[in-house]
Amino acid sequence: MHGPVTTTQGDIPAIDWQGAPLTEATCRACAHAALRESGGCEPGRCCMQDAYARRIDRFFRTHPQLANEHLAHPYFEVRAIAARHAELFRLPALLDDPDETVRMQLALRVPQRLLLRMVNDPHREVRIRVAQRIDATALPSMLRDPDYQVRQTVARRLPEGLLPLLMHDADLQVRLDVARRVQMPALWRLVEDPAPEVRRIVAERLPAPLLDALAGDPDWTVRWEAAGRALGHVLERLLGDEEPEVRERAAARRAELECTHG
Repeated sequence: MHGPVTTTQGDIPAIDWQGAPLTEATCRACAHAALRESGGCEPGRCCMQDAYARRIDRFFRTHPQLANEHLAHPYFEVRAIAARHAELFRLPALLDDPDETVRMQLALRVPQRLLLRMVNDPHREVRIRVAQRIDATALPSMLRDPDYQVRQTVARRLPEGLLPLLMHDADLQVRLDVARRVQMPALWRLVEDPAPEVRRIVAERLPAPLLDALAGDPDWTVRWEAAGRALGHVLERLLGDEEPEVRERAAARRAELECTHG
């Protein structure tokens, strides 16, 4: 039989990485033809010649010992999936692979000394994975990354003492993560952040005696957050706020305090 390999009805056709149909002749010419005879692979389902990543993945999960042999394969999906299973000492050869899919797999596996070489990778998805894994002491090298998601990942893992370095980041999402983690006295500096979303987080975390700085915030949602934690004269001020939602929250806070203190 020399015709195309059949697949389950509705499944993706079995073609190779160059778009040619996979046939019985393809299987006979494959370096792993012996596996077919023993049931170790199945064209259209578990095959490293296939263009479909899921079938390639099944092949290497079944035969991880063969991964080292295919790290230089011309098809990027084969190299990327083989990199998941190859021995670690073989991975440095792929650090400059032209395809980011391959380098993303490396970023998930290589040891720290090699990960440091990837902090300036040209692709953002690779750098995000580097930022997720790199040792916290090396994270400052990624503080000025041009991509906000890389910096956001850094903000989530950076040692608390270094978080003020990202307090004035241009991107809101980065500053939100800083606001959730940064401690006093640096937290106090965020009461003047231009984004109300950041100031709301500050209102949730700032020590209650310092909430006076937010009781007159121009954004009513920030004042609403402050009203839920206010004490003393700050609470009295918010009880007369121009926004009914803020006054209601302040009244609920007063009732809570009266109940607590009898």
